[in-house]
Amino acid sequence: MMNRLVDRLLVLVALTVVFIAMDMLMVFGDLQLLEAVMRIETQFYYLLLLLLLPFAFLIYGSRPVIDSLLALTAVIVMSALLVTAEESLDNAWEFGAPEWMTYLCLVLWLLVLEALRRSAGWVLFVIAALFSGLPLFTEMMPGPLSGLQSSWQETASYHLLSIESVFGLPFRAFANLVIGFIVFGVVLQKTGGGQFFLDLAFSLMGKQRGGPAKVAIFSSGLMGSMSGSVVTNVMTTGQLTIPAMKNSGMRAETAGAVEACASTGGVLLPPIMGSTAFVMASFLDIPYAQVAVAAFLPAVLYFFSLYIQIDSYAGREGLKGIDEDKIPQLISVLRSGWHYLGAFGLLIFLLLVLQQEAVAPYYASLALIVLSSLSGQDRMNKSKFIELSLSVGKLLVELIVILSGVGLIVGSLSLTGLSGTLVNDLLAIAQDDLFLLLMMGALTSFVLGIGMTVTAAYIFLAIVLAPALVGQGLNPLAAHLFILYWAMLSYITPPVALGAYSAASIAQASAIGTGISAMRMGSVLYIIPFIFVLDSAFLMAASPSAIALVVFEALVGICLIAGGLQGFLPIYKKLNSFFGRVLNLIAGLLIAVPELSLFDIRDVGNTELALIGLAFCFIGILWDRFTRKVEE
Repeated sequence: MMNRLVDRLLVLVALTVVFIAMDMLMVFGDLQLLEAVMRIETQFYYLLLLLLLPFAFLIYGSRPVIDSLLALTAVIVMSALLVTAEESLDNAWEFGAPEWMTYLCLVLWLLVLEALRRSAGWVLFVIAALFSGLPLFTEMMPGPLSGLQSSWQETASYHLLSIESVFGLPFRAFANLVIGFIVFGVVLQKTGGGQFFLDLAFSLMGKQRGGPAKVAIFSSGLMGSMSGSVVTNVMTTGQLTIPAMKNSGMRAETAGAVEACASTGGVLLPPIMGSTAFVMASFLDIPYAQVAVAAFLPAVLYFFSLYIQIDSYAGREGLKGIDEDKIPQLISVLRSGWHYLGAFGLLIFLLLVLQQEAVAPYYASLALIVLSSLSGQDRMNKSKFIELSLSVGKLLVELIVILSGVGLIVGSLSLTGLSGTLVNDLLAIAQDDLFLLLMMGALTSFVLGIGMTVTAAYIFLAIVLAPALVGQGLNPLAAHLFILYWAMLSYITPPVALGAYSAASIAQASAIGTGISAMRMGSVLYIIPFIFVLDSAFLMAASPSAIALVVFEALVGICLIAGGLQGFLPIYKKLNSFFGRVLNLIAGLLIAVPELSLFDIRDVGNTELALIGLAFCFIGILWDRFTRKVEE
């Protein structure tokens, strides 16, 4: 049994190397070698699925005979699609395939669903299964879900032979952009990057009050951006940060909440932001660098809010920083880990300055491996290379199965015509009420984020909801980021809150208690999407002065919101009065919302409301001082 497992893993390592080599040939533009074997681009996508899909059964299986049969079937069916790809394209088989091919497509449809069940769980499997089969019975569905009905032959052919379903835009974004960044993220972790960023955070912020929690913000945010997975990041960096927070005097539920919120924010933090941001760039047909630049200020605002909340919590509870003799020296940390910063800087330069999204992660990965070897630390040897390849392979298998499963959902919406009618239904319900449409979109994104991965929820809503938001005059990029942010909230919001529950298991705390603490600690994440969707200046789409003003207002508002939630204002100290805390919370909301701009002299009404917010803050402080004197 053990030998069989080792054989499977070694084969996965070998195929991962071949897979990455193929992607590098595509990315670096020298396609002569590939074109000698594959004449059309679709064959490349078929080959990617051929290499990875079988391992979904081998890795996530527990019955060797059945797992091997399913893997072999996947290889045979995908090989048939690969060989007949040109004939399929020439004869438009997606709308009328030969009978034998429809049966192969049906088998592959079922294989993708089974692989999805094994790798992503039952919830996403059920959603994908129901929606992928929607064309078979859509005429029997009520109003909004009623569309054009198709036979199982037509549906199966469309799902596997068209470029609108399994091999649709999300899959193509994965093939063209995401693979390199997965490689870079794994290389960074396997060469010790996680420990370096953790040591760097301790040296910078360990002495401050609530230092370990502030360290978690910095380190988990950076590593979450690399991994793109909230739960994975919690289970890795959380093993170090959560015990440190508890040792500093922080309650177990709060320590878990801080780690969950920081890891959640990491997926929203440029320059990488996980795989979803690359899919977003493909949907909007814009350079990824534009997405990263637009997402920068909202992410900074979120992490600033976490920092202020932790500082207020530490001030209220009287927490101290870490003893100086236990904190690594900044100079020694930088001296031992300069190569990580160099590789990271190269990645940012290639992404944002040269805008070479496809090649950037490969150059950065190569630079990191070379610099690590020159530094004398974490040299790449045979065992580390195998471990790295194995980690990349597992991530690629999981992601390609999820994207294929979500592609089935998107394909059904396209085949039935529902992708357009659902948008019209949403607009009809909202009746030009932008706030109502935003609330509907927020709730829908949150609910789907519970049952799906972030990428899956985003792709579904990018088809259905984003056009409705854009139709109301919103910035397209702001609308797509709005969906992404609200889909992320399910990781820190009960009853599911996977990020918070994962952190609770490390902190040995109540899962629900940690989830509730995460909601309060990450509360600004519920507000930020409304801030940037209502004012595109927050996405760098305005003059420098307009950007500076909206950022200043947001920061002031965030400080007051954090003070109201945690009962501590740095400018005043502890707020004992509940009424005073509520007034400061309201004041922060009035000032932070773009529609209530403090400095917008063109709209006297908004200015007056923002000034009322400042008045609320002042009254709250006076009330707190009055009640304190009465108690004394």
